[in-house]
Amino acid sequence: MDKVNGTRMSQMESQTKTETAQQQLEGLKASWPRWTPEPLVSYLAHIEFGLPIRAIGRARACHASTISRQVSRWEHLRDDPLIDEALSGLVKPCTGRAGCNSPRASDKDTPIMTMVMNKAAALPDDDTFQSEARRVLRRLSEPGAVLALAGEMEKGVVVRETASETTTRTAIVERSLAQALALKEWIQCASEGRVARYRITNAGRAALNRLLAEAENRAGGFAEAPAGFEPQAGFAAEGAKRARYCGGESPLMLLARRREKDGELFLPPELVAAGERLREDFELAQIGLGEKPDWDGLIAGETTTTKSADKPLSSEAAMARAGAALAELGVGLGDVALRCCCQLEGVETAERALGWSARSGKIVLRIALARLAGHYTKIGSSQMIG
Repeated sequence: MDKVNGTRMSQMESQTKTETAQQQLEGLKASWPRWTPEPLVSYLAHIEFGLPIRAIGRARACHASTISRQVSRWEHLRDDPLIDEALSGLVKPCTGRAGCNSPRASDKDTPIMTMVMNKAAALPDDDTFQSEARRVLRRLSEPGAVLALAGEMEKGVVVRETASETTTRTAIVERSLAQALALKEWIQCASEGRVARYRITNAGRAALNRLLAEAENRAGGFAEAPAGFEPQAGFAAEGAKRARYCGGESPLMLLARRREKDGELFLPPELVAAGERLREDFELAQIGLGEKPDWDGLIAGETTTTKSADKPLSSEAAMARAGAALAELGVGLGDVALRCCCQLEGVETAERALGWSARSGKIVLRIALARLAGHYTKIGSSQMIG
């Protein structure tokens, strides 16, 4: 009888520990954004908060060895300085001390832990992460692109090697977003040092394809990928199919690799850089704005934008910069720059849409980029990002 009672007590105690661990895990997970990998939550619950591996396994309805492997794997991933930096300053246990909302637990029970977010190292929320990750991953998917991060800088930059063996900056990345991409294992450290360099992983490329598909489906009014449907009215002009490019084959990059008969590049690096600046502002302007900007009206001078110089990384400021650049180009030059540099339409597609003769689009685009480079030189770098 004593043996039976002892077995029942042991089972009840095990069940109580499992329920407690599950509550703590759910509370910890609720404190993080939804994009946080679940194995990372299990790792933090064990390393930072001291929950037993067996209790975590029972709470997750999996074997303890699975949790053990996840813990070992994340411990190895912390060799990446960006991941270690994100995890080191992001959480701390709370056991009923002043400023904590969790109750003080008894000595026999595992204390209820809550995560206290460090505002200086806070990760981006779900909406910001999705939109910004799509923008940065598109840039990192381009050939020769790397994310450069210095230890003392709050922001990193995505740079890409050009055909003339120079580097072009293509995006600005908040350090918190870079940490989030590393935690998702969408980027990986390629070289350490005073300036660490990160490259996109295969998982990052797969995630980019998924994010682009979701964004296109939302733009077309579909919650899921459509099958066997024609584009709805207004989704594609006059029944034309949307041009779809992956980040590594934008029309500007294709032209940037072409050379003239004498061996000179068709687009010099300064013209490519001007087109990339316009595209960066265009993409930033698309983030956070409730309605689609009237780019055609900006080009024709029919509408204007409100300047917001005090917040250069805001969507409004990016739209003001892009609108000023397109207005400077005017009708024709602005149209081809918008289509080829920003909306990633092919040159031939832009020629047909604008009613131009064949093989004239790339020449007009080069003229537009030359005037665009002059515009950026005239306004100076102080009004640009970074």
